[in-house]
Amino acid sequence: MKTTVRVSRPLALAAASLALALPLISATAAEKRCLVVHVPQDDPKSMVQALNIVSNVPRELGVDNVDVELVAQGPGLKLLTASSTQAKRVESLAMSGVTFSACGNTMAAIKRKTGNEPVLLKGVGRVKAGIIRVMELQEKGCSYARP
Repeated sequence: MKTTVRVSRPLALAAASLALALPLISATAAEKRCLVVHVPQDDPKSMVQALNIVSNVPRELGVDNVDVELVAQGPGLKLLTASSTQAKRVESLAMSGVTFSACGNTMAAIKRKTGNEPVLLKGVGRVKAGIIRVMELQEKGCSYARP
């Protein structure tokens, strides 16, 4: 004996629409997020807060779900140098996957002024211009934070 199931037309259309939408919903939920944290000032409280942000966001969202980059320029470059009071924390966060970028323009200006280029901490990279790096990351859709 053959059984026939009748489905109303509106129900069939709703089911088809849902079937087409599910891959889009899944892809959106699985997209990796990104965050850029901008540190342009030499303020110890702001620097600690910036490090708290780059530490907490991957912990909350999952390290595989978010890329986090801290960009330091101008007086804020001090956070990423050997003289930083937060040196051990920066190096530890760099080892855990946080990207740290130092502004090359700031480093060159310090070298012109003092004769010596600042020594960057282990795990810190250099970009040509800090603000341009911030712009590039925002153009890619990264969220922006400046403590």
